Amino acid sequence: MRVPFILLEGRKIPRLLFSIPLKNPREHQKLLFLMKRLYEEGFFCLDLPTPHHLQRLKELRELTEDENLIGCGHIGIEDWISFLGKPIDQFELKIISTLIKNFIPRDWIKKAFPKAVFGEVLTQKEINRMTFDSSRFNEALSFFHPGETPFLLLRGKYNDWLLTLGRIDLFQESVSMIRERGFIPLLSLKWPTFLLPKAKPLEVAAYVIPIHPKKSLFDFYQTCDMVKKFDKPIIGFTPFMGSRGLKRSKVTFSFLFNDLKIHLTVVEVSSEIEIKRVLKGVSEIPHPIHSQRTLSVRPPKGS
Repeated sequence: MRVPFILLEGRKIPRLLFSIPLKNPREHQKLLFLMKRLYEEGFFCLDLPTPHHLQRLKELRELTEDENLIGCGHIGIEDWISFLGKPIDQFELKIISTLIKNFIPRDWIKKAFPKAVFGEVLTQKEINRMTFDSSRFNEALSFFHPGETPFLLLRGKYNDWLLTLGRIDLFQESVSMIRERGFIPLLSLKWPTFLLPKAKPLEVAAYVIPIHPKKSLFDFYQTCDMVKKFDKPIIGFTPFMGSRGLKRSKVTFSFLFNDLKIHLTVVEVSSEIEIKRVLKGVSEIPHPIHSQRTLSVRPPKGS
């Protein structure tokens, strides 16, 4: 199959990046089988959300003896941030309470934190005292290699939380370290309407955001209009919802690439049948990036 691709900071990457969810770590043989099937279809770069995925990529590279087979590794910034000498996740309730009281618009609260219990909030002085452990983060980067996983995705809910709290400096330091080690950094955001403008100064190669009406935390149409006008690469994820969405891959891809003009999209597949359904729509994915941008879009009917 002729796989459409782009160059992201000089590195070749498919415009369709497959991600295989792993519900049971024991299913490593199934994971390897599906990764091998995608490789046979011509997809030379795969999403690697867990260490299990990274290990399967290593095995597949040995099996195929193809050093051009690469992946996109994942790393979470929250694991390397502390407050008062303790891991930041120990203060999750306090962070959420602060976001609810001081930052999140009232009409978005229930959707952002449907089960949240309001409690004590952080002061600005406490927010400023959050620290980034660069030595431990650098150690975590050692598990990856630029020749094997040239793309590294900073992912996790703390991306949105910490940027909302104004601690962009924590990301600037981590992105700088990722680049120093020879990787190409990507940043995942689940609140794009709210945070894309705030995160724009970061020196990342692309921003990974959800693009689906049912997955958009805030206004979906506002998100689409922002994507159309945003002058940095956008990667869309969760474009499909269920088997019906997979069957409409041609319509969805046309919307994503011809209307929104995103750079690439991440698609989850958990079986060979789902892979085949998605591949039916590959013809709708153009090779070039269109430069023309319009300001208003609507999703396809039935998405």
